[in-house]
Amino acid sequence: MASLLQITRACKSYGDQVLLDNAEATISDDVKVGFIGRNGAGKSTLLRIILGEEELDSGDVIRHPSLRLGYLRQHDPFLPDETALQFLMRDSGEPEWKCGEVAGQFELKGAYLNGPIAKLSGGWQTRVKLSALLLHEPNLLLLDEPTNFLDLRTQILLEHFLQSHRSACLVVSHDRAFLGNTCEHTLDLTRGKLTTFPGKVDAFLQFQREQREHEERANETILAKRRHLEEFIAKNKARAATATLAKSKAKQLERLELNAIASDEPTARIRAPRVEPRQGPALRCRDLVIGYPDRQIAADIHLEIDHGSRAAVVGDNGQGKTTFLRTVVDSLKPLAGEVRWGHGCKIGVYAQHVYTSLPEKQTVLGYLEAQAAFGKKDQEILEVAGALLFRKAHVKKPISILSGGERARLCLASLLLSDYNVLILDEPANHLDVDTVEALAEALEDYQGTVIFTSHDRHFTKRVATCIVEVRDSRVTSYGGKYDAYVYKVNQEIEAGERELASTRPTLPPAVVKAKPQAPRRDERKVRKEIKTVEQTIAQFDEQKRTLTAQLHQSTDAVEALRLHNEVEALATQLAEAEERWCALQEEIEGQF
Repeated sequence: MASLLQITRACKSYGDQVLLDNAEATISDDVKVGFIGRNGAGKSTLLRIILGEEELDSGDVIRHPSLRLGYLRQHDPFLPDETALQFLMRDSGEPEWKCGEVAGQFELKGAYLNGPIAKLSGGWQTRVKLSALLLHEPNLLLLDEPTNFLDLRTQILLEHFLQSHRSACLVVSHDRAFLGNTCEHTLDLTRGKLTTFPGKVDAFLQFQREQREHEERANETILAKRRHLEEFIAKNKARAATATLAKSKAKQLERLELNAIASDEPTARIRAPRVEPRQGPALRCRDLVIGYPDRQIAADIHLEIDHGSRAAVVGDNGQGKTTFLRTVVDSLKPLAGEVRWGHGCKIGVYAQHVYTSLPEKQTVLGYLEAQAAFGKKDQEILEVAGALLFRKAHVKKPISILSGGERARLCLASLLLSDYNVLILDEPANHLDVDTVEALAEALEDYQGTVIFTSHDRHFTKRVATCIVEVRDSRVTSYGGKYDAYVYKVNQEIEAGERELASTRPTLPPAVVKAKPQAPRRDERKVRKEIKTVEQTIAQFDEQKRTLTAQLHQSTDAVEALRLHNEVEALATQLAEAEERWCALQEEIEGQF
């Protein structure tokens, strides 16, 4: 296992903001690493340093001589009127047949491959860029938020690509579901330090929580011992008979040091608006046709959504999800048919066209005061602003200087101060970090009103949605199953397409394909002897795993806990391999004797 990239003693600052502080990390040639950290922690900066676009203040990035970097470009590298096929041939220098074969892995065929790239949606253009990456045959892929604005189908195609890709990958993403499906290792950047973890992101986050709990319990024990020593010293230092002992205890007290636990970074705490639950249909669509004067998107829409539902509007990019939402909130007039809301519905909208058109001259606090429901107190407004990370001087910021993520949080804050009993949310998870997305999902689960939303975040959608509305092939229909079932259906469609593609590839002539030789029959006694040996090995591994797990739960030292965790993971792998061998031997016994 060769080291493709090594980061040593890396330091990088912008003014007072320290992004890297003697950071260390190594990326090997056969691992896929999920790179996580809070917004603004410095993940994208580190990628630019790896690419050679920025320099470290001090430290080194050591690259293996055979390193071939592949970077998923965020800008568009296409020429005017260029087709996808022409771009792939120009970018890679590969022949037409090779470019077409690789593009087929991302379902780029027909007009998508031979038509102008400019007419493709952002998701389809990302597929073209991924095809270009593959044609260059890199041995280390750098992907910076690759799932942003990708529809479910493209996300799954990207997952399949990464799962089958044999080279190393470094993937920056806030999407836990995507990282969990593609990356076996985790790299965390927090407060300038890089932490490498030999496991998936969920296991790392669980390890972090457990380690913090261990350190907090250890500190409680140390504080209790401190209090005991302080009381003893106070009672005995003035007495001649015990003064020497008191001095000894004072030295013990000096040696007692608390574990350093970094203070929690600000985390959003979101509470949904308090509304009275209602019964019956909240939304009815009858004979609805949606689209634009020059283009119809979907027709013959008959749909009903009940009060209290949380309806996820799903479908590929470009199918019309946002058009549907804009039509039902009357920011886009229907071409035909009707949209009817139930009696007493108060509708709040969160969408890109809302948070990009905020009043530039207002401050954060001024906007929230103007949007808050009648009777909201100043303290409550400040609490909601603080929950969405607008604290102290930040509430006085003018909207004109807010980032996209800050504007998105400001719109969410205004909805939380409202009394809307229907929320229309178009991609609410965009621009939000993992913790804020989790807090929003929890709030929507508690909300007593109706939610109609779109999201490319599968974890968020799975957690929030109670029903599914699919926009596909000029239709808008209620999907009968749960979100997991919908994801499974899309996965099956993609796999069917991949099998069809594989069946069209040339195969070796029959003479070249050699039959696999049959393994000779073994003596039954030898097979049963090996079974007994494997059973003993399984028992030993199982006992060792239980012992190490118990030690891990009791450990209060971070380095020791990480070592124990790694040993437990290694034993779990060995145990699984031994159990698989035992099953194979049992099948051999049943099949031969």
